Amino acid sequence: MHSVHDPSQSNIDNLNNVRREASRHFRKKKKAYLKAKIEELKSNSKIKSIRFLYRGISDFRKCYQLRTNTVKDDKGDVVADCHSIVARWRKHFSQLLNAHGVNEVRQIEIHTAEPLAPEPSAYEVELAIENLNSHK
Repeated sequence: MHSVHDPSQSNIDNLNNVRREASRHFRKKKKAYLKAKIEELKSNSKIKSIRFLYRGISDFRKCYQLRTNTVKDDKGDVVADCHSIVARWRKHFSQLLNAHGVNEVRQIEIHTAEPLAPEPSAYEVELAIENLNSHK
């Protein structure tokens, strides 16, 4: 902190040296991280783990995205405290789930006994299963 309060040439040089060393350090760390990620992608490619290979590639494309935990309350003010955020979500979903008039809709659905669509035949089910992609 002396370099900030005492702007002599030696203090400025020391501060610049510290900044250079910090930059070098973080460049080396980033280079090592990227090298490890590339090795991971190579190994996923070699063992034919395509899903993890493409997931890793998409992570490289997206880069780092800062995420904030903020929510707006009833008044429109931004809330950042974790307890307030949980309380806000609890209130929001309780309002959604305890809406008035839901019981009336459920009673109407119960009274209608006719199906909305006919049941599929065995052939249609087999055809749909054959058309599914892998991992679905």
